[in-house]
Amino acid sequence: MLRVFLVEDESVIRDGLRNKIPWEQYGFQFVGDAADGEMALPLIRKLKPDVLITDIKMPFMDGLSLSEIVKEEFPRTRIIIISGYDDFEYARQAIVVGVDQYLLKPITRAALRNVLMDLKEKIGQEVEQKDYQTQFQDEMQEFERFPLRRFFEKVLDGKLSVKEIYEEAAKLSLPITASCYDLMIFSLFEKENQPSREHRDRFMRKQDEIFHYFLRHPQFILFRLNVNSYGVLVKGEGFQIDEMVESGLNHIRRLCLSEEEHMGWYVAVGEVVERLSMLPQCYQKANHYFAYRFILPGTHVLTEKTLAAYLNDQEEKGVSNVDFMQMDPELIRDFLSKGEESEIPNFVDSYLGNIGHGLKSRMFRGYVFFNIRVAVVTFLESIRVEQAEYQDEINQAVPKAPDSEEDIYEYFVGMLQIAMKIRNRINNYQGRKQFKRALDYIDTHYDQEILSLSLVAEQTGMSPNYLSSIFSQNMQKTFIEYVTEKRIEKAKKLLRYTDKSSGEIAKEVGYKDSHYFSFVFRKLQGCNPREYRAEKR
Repeated sequence: MLRVFLVEDESVIRDGLRNKIPWEQYGFQFVGDAADGEMALPLIRKLKPDVLITDIKMPFMDGLSLSEIVKEEFPRTRIIIISGYDDFEYARQAIVVGVDQYLLKPITRAALRNVLMDLKEKIGQEVEQKDYQTQFQDEMQEFERFPLRRFFEKVLDGKLSVKEIYEEAAKLSLPITASCYDLMIFSLFEKENQPSREHRDRFMRKQDEIFHYFLRHPQFILFRLNVNSYGVLVKGEGFQIDEMVESGLNHIRRLCLSEEEHMGWYVAVGEVVERLSMLPQCYQKANHYFAYRFILPGTHVLTEKTLAAYLNDQEEKGVSNVDFMQMDPELIRDFLSKGEESEIPNFVDSYLGNIGHGLKSRMFRGYVFFNIRVAVVTFLESIRVEQAEYQDEINQAVPKAPDSEEDIYEYFVGMLQIAMKIRNRINNYQGRKQFKRALDYIDTHYDQEILSLSLVAEQTGMSPNYLSSIFSQNMQKTFIEYVTEKRIEKAKKLLRYTDKSSGEIAKEVGYKDSHYFSFVFRKLQGCNPREYRAEKR
């Protein structure tokens, strides 16, 4: 029910309106009243009514002054002015303030009912439009926009000057100005190789809940970082940043812990910086911590604080204290399976950090050298790469023996780069075939209401995250943008060449809600379906 507040200095009129109008029958709830504007204002601020009915002439604070303050603080509140003065100047001032209705005393029940029902309909339409706008924005998943991804790639790589950052942010309508910044990097993934439909749907719901939290809070800017991970720019006043980061961490932790049996997750946090130009350093720190997800798979939140004890412990290690479980070749194979080329230096640093001073021993360096080679070769064979395809590259690109700690580092980086290039070559070939199948499936089924990213991913053997990422990268638009454009193009043809109603066309192009179809059509075409048909005919 819509809430109504009344301000009237004449007690007889106030009591009559309060007690003799069947508010609930009209769909309203009477929440309070006051004798003048001064007494009413604190109550209005507390109750936040949907409709304010106020007399225009009152002592202490008149109705126009009250209306002006209310419109400034609560622009969505509808205002009805009641007055005993048929004066054009009062009416003109009321229009300037933004009053919705101007009623002359004496007020009849029928007249007030008509005004209330009219306002109720307008508020309902506004709420509906707001709901459609929220649904539309959620569907378009603004964080998936490829221009946004490219923008943050350039910012975090230090490729833009501060002036260029502001210019490109303005083109993207991105509110990026703040006193301080921090970065969060997180990854969400399904633990099963072939999850059931139920588990996949649950994963997607949890993922959407995490995304929507960041999308609905202006202090966060969510963007896709790469195929497997997302970034969140945290912005605000210096004293707020730590609290906002903790709030984001708690949200991810709370949602993921309940699904830990089927869902894997990691999140890393950089260090607060005061300038946009310092975001690359913040990113390097966060990315360095993020690499430890392969070394410490049981540690889900990776920050300076959560890693401090572990990193200090590694500093003092000699050969006798090396934890060989932390040198498990499976760590390397897992990184080659899930990591990115840009993460190689950080992963090598964190992996070799496990060994500490043990690398000062030539014999132990030989063991590490052999361990790396076996892990890389085993990974390549696990993805069915023939020995002839990698043998020459490995033999030519790396030294035959490690004479120093620097040699081990360069050897490790080189081996991982070779393995990832081969992996990416295979993945790109397979990915092109899968992507072609995905496009064919969409082009055949785009007009079906049940079509979704998850469904297309399932039909083409991809994870929804992977499909979403490669779709925006290949098409320069999101999955939903592509599907929506195809639906609207078909709707335009049906409007031009058939006599089907808007509701029939909505169902035929995949929308069960004809009103939402009209909203989307207007959003993309600048007119509603009926206006489009009339113009084209």
